[in-house]
Amino acid sequence: MKLALNGATTMRASLETDLAAAKAAGFDYVEIWAAKIRDKSTADLKKLFAEAGVPPLSINSIEHVTFRDAEAYERIKQQCRDWSKIAAEIECPYIVVVPGRLPPGEVDAHARVVEESVHVLTELCDIAAEHGVALAFEFLGQPDCSVQTLDLADEIVHTAARDNLGLVIDSFHFYAGGSNVRMIEKLDPQSIYIFHINDAEDLPREQLEDRHRLLPGLGILPLREMIRAFRDIGYDDVASVEIFRPEYWERDPFQLALDAKVAAGTIVNA
Repeated sequence: MKLALNGATTMRASLETDLAAAKAAGFDYVEIWAAKIRDKSTADLKKLFAEAGVPPLSINSIEHVTFRDAEAYERIKQQCRDWSKIAAEIECPYIVVVPGRLPPGEVDAHARVVEESVHVLTELCDIAAEHGVALAFEFLGQPDCSVQTLDLADEIVHTAARDNLGLVIDSFHFYAGGSNVRMIEKLDPQSIYIFHINDAEDLPREQLEDRHRLLPGLGILPLREMIRAFRDIGYDDVASVEIFRPEYWERDPFQLALDAKVAAGTIVNA
């Protein structure tokens, strides 16, 4: 697999630093943490990526896209328009989108989640398609998320049946939400856009939070089993290191990027 550095891993570093660190460490791509491009023009971004020689993989991410009120949903659609235009101009293939929280007291939650998710993703895919951009749908293993498992996320993507919609599989959320390797074995590899690779502390699933993430190989997640399952179905595209660990953000981003590259490479090339 090729390797990407996600800007969340180096959260307090600038995009310029992310690109320089990714290049120095030998990463193939960078996932853009969206806050890092807030004050940059498209011309600036094109120049940065051209000079770095490390292409963008995604803009990460549009949060809580489902189960929103009308005003919030209009903002989400506008954000999708804005980011799709930027992504197209800097030749970034994906925008990551994340489902919202399940409203309290929802009846027949499975059917309602599928219906809402398909509706929203179809509309957002229409927007992204105008710019030749695809949406990468990332389920979250957190207990309040409306889409917590890989099989539900895959059902939604297949029901939406859009050419520019696929999956993000994050190893932390995969484990925390109770997904299993059999769910990977049933996937069409073409539906997988990005694999977020990370590890986690040895805690009960219900206690895991993003701050408990670790570099690949330092925790208890079934990374090697996941990699074998990916290979068995023919997925061998991109593993992107995404870690929300505050103590990592205090480290030198160049050393962190190098450590992340070595750690991820050890897992995916085993």
